[in-house]
Amino acid sequence: MKAVRYHSYGDSDVLVYEEADQPVAGPEQVVVRVAGTAFNPVDAAIRAGFLQQVFPVAFPHVPNFDVAGVVTEVGEGVSGWSAGDAVVAFLPMTAPGAAAEYAAAPAEALATAPRTVELADAAALPSAGLTAWQSLFEHAGLKPGQTVLINGAGGAVGGYAVQLAKQAGATVTATASARSHDRVRSYGADRIVDYTAAPVLQAVAGQRFDVVLNLVRTSPEETAQLVGLVADGGAFVSTTTPGPEDAGRGVRTARVYARSDAAQLAELVARVDAGDLKIEVAERLPLAELAAVHDQAAAGRLSGKTVLTPA
Repeated sequence: MKAVRYHSYGDSDVLVYEEADQPVAGPEQVVVRVAGTAFNPVDAAIRAGFLQQVFPVAFPHVPNFDVAGVVTEVGEGVSGWSAGDAVVAFLPMTAPGAAAEYAAAPAEALATAPRTVELADAAALPSAGLTAWQSLFEHAGLKPGQTVLINGAGGAVGGYAVQLAKQAGATVTATASARSHDRVRSYGADRIVDYTAAPVLQAVAGQRFDVVLNLVRTSPEETAQLVGLVADGGAFVSTTTPGPEDAGRGVRTARVYARSDAAQLAELVARVDAGDLKIEVAERLPLAELAAVHDQAAAGRLSGKTVLTPA
């Protein structure tokens, strides 16, 4: 089969589109014929070797942990899944990934793919959707009637977070650049702050929020300022720069490391099929262009979620 692999850590030029052995389903695994796989910024950090203490990989490594496709083989001990099933999954981040024509996946990670979107595009849902869900409901404990500030709503996680928070009955303030305003507004944001026009702290001066969800890499000073926007007894949740362990005023802080959860993923899929959750794909490209996508991400030129498709 064709796959993108890298044989050592390094810049994007270590990514090679080449022939590789097709995976075989081990116990409790299935093999998926890949329809689409989504790029995530952490893919580039793993490739560069910045996270090798947290996410060590064996070489040659096939990147990409979001997958949508069709089951072609079922391993020993797997029940509930059959060849021909359309599925989505958040794969283990250190295992061989989905930047290939075929990928092995733990059966426990699978959810039935949404029926109302193109199968390839469904790859944009698993890790980003689960990060948003776990941030808001497991870590922040968001409740109906609360206020939430989502810093970085223009990204994939932010888009899902705006939708999920609004559906949960929260009042949502979202930060996004002008190019994302219409999309973020369509998700239901009550207020959009253009961070390119004025600093977020200045734009929301005098306000405090029950929950602040930070999806943007911030300096320690900026992080402290965002924590200052949390109401007494509220929560500061970040996928990037962590808040202080003791923020005072009863404010809880949490750093999010998303995990694969098939039951939660199935709930997200149900919302997609009900028309309550939108999957946005900015661009769909051939798998062979993955190295160029890494370069575009490094240059800040990706306008949204990019899905790669095998030939």
